[in-house]
Amino acid sequence: MQPPKKMAEYHEELKTVLADAHVRDTLDKIAVAYRTTRERIFAPINEKEVVAGNAAAKDYSMDHYDELYEMFVKEATKRGVIVHYASTGAEANAIITKIAKDNNVKLVTKTKSLTSKEILLNKALEAAGIEVVEGDLGEWILQLRDEYPGHLVLPAMHLSRHQVADTFSEATNFKQDPDIQKLVMVARRELRQKFFNADMGLTSANFVVAETGTVGVCTNEGNARLVTTLPRVQVSLVGLDKIVRTTRQALNAQYVLARNGTGQPITSYVTWMSGAMEQLQNPDKKKIYHIVVLDNGRKALAKDDVLCREALRCIRCGACANICPIYRMVGGQAMGHVYVGAIGLILTYFFHGKDKAKNIVQNCINCGACKAVCAGGINLPAIIAEIRSRLNEEGGSSVESSMLAKTLSNRKLFHTMLRVGKWAQKPMTMGSPYIRHLPEVFIKGQQFRALPAIADTPFRDLWEKKLKATTNPKAMIKVGLFAGCAQDFIYPEQLEAAVKIFNAKNCAVDFPMGQSCCGLPVQMMGERKAAETVAKNNLMAFDAAAYDYIVTLCASCASHLKHAYARILRNYPELSGKVEQFTQKVMDFSSFARNVLSISEADLKKSGEGVCYHSPCHLCRGIGVTEEPRALMNMAADYRRAEEEDVCCGFGGSYSLKFPEIASQVLEKKMSNLEATGATTLVTDCPGCVLQLRGGQEKRGKGGKLKVEHMAELIARQLK
Repeated sequence: MQPPKKMAEYHEELKTVLADAHVRDTLDKIAVAYRTTRERIFAPINEKEVVAGNAAAKDYSMDHYDELYEMFVKEATKRGVIVHYASTGAEANAIITKIAKDNNVKLVTKTKSLTSKEILLNKALEAAGIEVVEGDLGEWILQLRDEYPGHLVLPAMHLSRHQVADTFSEATNFKQDPDIQKLVMVARRELRQKFFNADMGLTSANFVVAETGTVGVCTNEGNARLVTTLPRVQVSLVGLDKIVRTTRQALNAQYVLARNGTGQPITSYVTWMSGAMEQLQNPDKKKIYHIVVLDNGRKALAKDDVLCREALRCIRCGACANICPIYRMVGGQAMGHVYVGAIGLILTYFFHGKDKAKNIVQNCINCGACKAVCAGGINLPAIIAEIRSRLNEEGGSSVESSMLAKTLSNRKLFHTMLRVGKWAQKPMTMGSPYIRHLPEVFIKGQQFRALPAIADTPFRDLWEKKLKATTNPKAMIKVGLFAGCAQDFIYPEQLEAAVKIFNAKNCAVDFPMGQSCCGLPVQMMGERKAAETVAKNNLMAFDAAAYDYIVTLCASCASHLKHAYARILRNYPELSGKVEQFTQKVMDFSSFARNVLSISEADLKKSGEGVCYHSPCHLCRGIGVTEEPRALMNMAADYRRAEEEDVCCGFGGSYSLKFPEIASQVLEKKMSNLEATGATTLVTDCPGCVLQLRGGQEKRGKGGKLKVEHMAELIARQLK
């Protein structure tokens, strides 16, 4: 399956997989079970320490690839191995094909190897008249179907037993029963003879240890052992990125690999190969063992941007797919090429080119779930954003992206357009807080939610006219209020609630009028220059030295201001001091209310209403705030915990506009979990989430079952 060249074709593919009940049910079960299993198995260990160890080992390797390769060659050669270096996939294919021909190989059996798929090795061998058989059950099924894997670890999990039965029926010319145990027996019967007859075994590697010349392979099927022991010739195709210096570093990666990928303490089989083993078929009684070390862009990536090179830390555990709310909807067949999930979006660009990546790389909602579980500590969402920027620079931005960039880069133009929009929308709102009659051409696919109207009076006008006069400029705590765009022009009541709370707790509040959108939308659309312009504008709007805290009620703004501005403005060293001062003072509302204002039960009237909570992605993962919002709710109302509170709501800013077919399904699952609590009010800490959740509730009729509000609104109305 090749990624389509046109976005319209990609959307059709997404709709097809979304309609596949088996795929949806399977991925849903895996996603739910994975969270629980992973949490349990990581509970007794220091996850951060293990991840940091992996990251440090891989980073060291990147800086010493040449040195480690030479060390590995020396040690492997001592042990009877012939080592080859392949700069490209074509070169690796030529080397392995020659090894096969030189040794009169007719049949090759393989272990699971994404690296071989990366370079289309099977096709190269088959073109030379050599039969190739995948030894992993899932990979063999996909080979028969001529498909790429749907998951890094569980390649055929997107297929039903009926589909597998049909595939086996065609392969064996005999109608097969769709009983799983019977299908396994069919595979065993068909594959076992191939293992016995194979002339060459081809393996991948999970780890390559330079100091001992060792290749390590982890599998959950015994078939890999048949591939590594029975044939008289063996080839290990290993990516340069698998090399680490020491056995301890390899063991550290092995320790987290199965835990992160499948929730196991260790895979069923771990095979360490140090040199050529005994092989009675050969004249010298030794296996003919070749190791091909593949570059194929890895060295170049290691020397790339300090952020992008992190992709080479990947240990192929598949956790980024397991936890991804988008992968959960569509699977790897629609969210990857050879490599799938978040890391697949990245590696497709670097290993297979922009044409293969340009559509699928858009299919990231930036929820940060992948980054939170990555065994290598890779900042996957940030790399995806960087790739989008490069794609725009290499091939040009879309019309929509360019227009947004020009609009947000000019604060006065942006705000003028919003003010004009307030009047232009009136025929479409009919006096309601929602846009109800916007032509389909403007809201294609958005019928799953009601879109909010622009407020009659933006917060900045309310501030100037009345709110500014209510604050005490001589109060001890000085706060600069950052509004972003949604709360300033769509939900000013959320900021009003915050000002009420700040005044009650004796804060001096200021609202710099030169501020605008935080810039996250243009960054996620790959508009690098616009992101820089917006960041500089906000940096200049705030005199960070004048405030103790810069508080925002938007989780996305908080995460972006705090963690992205330093990188966005890295090419402006003259601003580094101002950036550091600004970002260090940024704080989200719930953390500020709980930890700085020390809001307690003494400040609040506890209502009997049941409230549930949606934890915004950029709050719980972006800046690591989890306990403060729940503490506030517990003091203000009857807080009822929902299933999967920290799973994305499907908004993702422009994502829900670009991929409404997926966003709507993510929202539906979220709303079902929240409504199951029996609460009457839904609270969250992000205006974007309010837009998505409130809009979804409105579409359910009569405002839905839940009233949706911001945390600041709940706390403000419960103040004593």
